[in-house]
Amino acid sequence: MTVYTASTTAPVNIAVSTLKYWGKRDKQLNLPTNSSISVTLAQDDLRTLTSVATSSEFPEDKLWLNGKEESLASERTQNCLKDLRNLRQELESKDDSLPKISNWKLHIVSENNFPTAAGLASSAAGFAALVVAIAKLYKLPQPTSEISKIARKGSGSACRSVFGGYVAWEMGEKEDGSDSKAVEVAPLSHWSNLKAAILVVSADKKDTPSTSGMQTTVQTSDLFQWRIKEVVPKRFEEMKKSILDKDFTKFADLTMKDSNSFHATCLDSYPPIFYLNDTSKKIIKLVHSINEFYGKTVAAYTFDAGPNAVIYYEDQNESKIFSFLYKLFSKVEGWESKYSQETLGAFEQQFDSIKEKIQFQLDDELYKGVNRIILTKVGDGPQDTKESLVNAEGYPKA
Repeated sequence: MTVYTASTTAPVNIAVSTLKYWGKRDKQLNLPTNSSISVTLAQDDLRTLTSVATSSEFPEDKLWLNGKEESLASERTQNCLKDLRNLRQELESKDDSLPKISNWKLHIVSENNFPTAAGLASSAAGFAALVVAIAKLYKLPQPTSEISKIARKGSGSACRSVFGGYVAWEMGEKEDGSDSKAVEVAPLSHWSNLKAAILVVSADKKDTPSTSGMQTTVQTSDLFQWRIKEVVPKRFEEMKKSILDKDFTKFADLTMKDSNSFHATCLDSYPPIFYLNDTSKKIIKLVHSINEFYGKTVAAYTFDAGPNAVIYYEDQNESKIFSFLYKLFSKVEGWESKYSQETLGAFEQQFDSIKEKIQFQLDDELYKGVNRIILTKVGDGPQDTKESLVNAEGYPKA
């Protein structure tokens, strides 16, 4: 039996500035109501690994996610598979020497190294990995931005996960979505010292899924309509400039304001949607207090459609921020995988050296609302890998 296989890893991306993807002008094509900008995070910490296999012997398409067989019946997934197969058929029609694998069924095996559906952009990484892996299997020649259009149909944010570094999803204007695609704003190498601490507030699935939440907001929020018309276009250009200028203060200001604006539209929806919880709100207050303490902006928070906090900072300010974060969250899992006991001890010493000057109240029980801390940084886009989740027969490895 002939089996062709390919494997790819793909990253999580976290949207910044007004630039969050929330609201669709076309549900089927996943066309957004506004453009967005994101930071791609390092795959050492957050990534999806997807292996695909195809054979004339496979009776049907199959998907296994995190060790469990899942349905492939969703329209979004089928749209991605259809587009990829059509592109492969075009190649085969022009070259008789190519094996006619476009009509063969696919086995897709995928694993995340982080909680699924917990507000950590698992669908973005998942669909990016799926589309890029199949494009690799089919040896498609299309440029990355073209492949991003297919990933977009699976999960809107997935189009941004096909690039590394700093990425813009240009909303486009055409009804068929042919100009709604991801483009690189700047590569990882341009501003490589940006880091992120993700406080996983809840690893549970969200009460309100993103898709239904978006629909409610678009249909009922007056604030949302003002936001996409008046706020987003200006901030989109400002955020791109802050990245190109490596201006962290401006980047942070836009990121925090937009996170607040996004969640305000969720609250303005009817009935209101609550993605932030009490722990999330305390983290927002903490970040503002840290910035005020140092007299400059050294950290920025953002929250997607979930309670988990992503705190951005530059490498040179890490000890300033972690003197506070380690003091409050040292009992939370995740520190030891990145730092030696000596370094963690240095964070404690730094806090001891400044604690007499702190004029705001620190909540010593804040750690109880956080399950895990993920310490990461800006990262690369999808990567080829020799690691495979399928065996020689094209089924999941035991």
